[in-house]
Amino acid sequence: MKKIIIYTDGGSRGNPGKAAIGVVFCLPTGQAGNEKEEIIKKFGEYLGDNITNNEAEYQAVIFALKKFKAVFGKKIAEVSDIEIRSDSELLVNQMNGKYKIENEKIQKFFIEIWNLKIDFQLVKFKAIPREKNKEADRLVNEALDGQLSSQKLF
Repeated sequence: MKKIIIYTDGGSRGNPGKAAIGVVFCLPTGQAGNEKEEIIKKFGEYLGDNITNNEAEYQAVIFALKKFKAVFGKKIAEVSDIEIRSDSELLVNQMNGKYKIENEKIQKFFIEIWNLKIDFQLVKFKAIPREKNKEADRLVNEALDGQLSSQKLF
């Protein structure tokens, strides 16, 4: 079994507004207690307009799980222990069954993630402080900045 750490972040300027996601795949290296990580893949993607921050956070996880299978294949996914790390306490607590999901759009995203998890040996969700999610956050902002600058006429 291979452990992969995936940092995810979603952001919306305006909330709802223009939104993007950032995803970073890492391999743990080093010894227990002195765990380090090696970044193996990273992605930033613009989602569109009229999207809330919470919707973007969920879409980042959906993207991460789908992209993992697309890049590494279903056989590797089936033997992989995935730890999704997010600074969205709401997402992590909802995915871990601690909070109810009342928003219909978020319910659909939750179900999609739940179904995607079946293709993996294990998918865990861990809340982390925003300071530990800087790379995924940077990718969100780069995707948003790139989209905003590409829409300028001159």
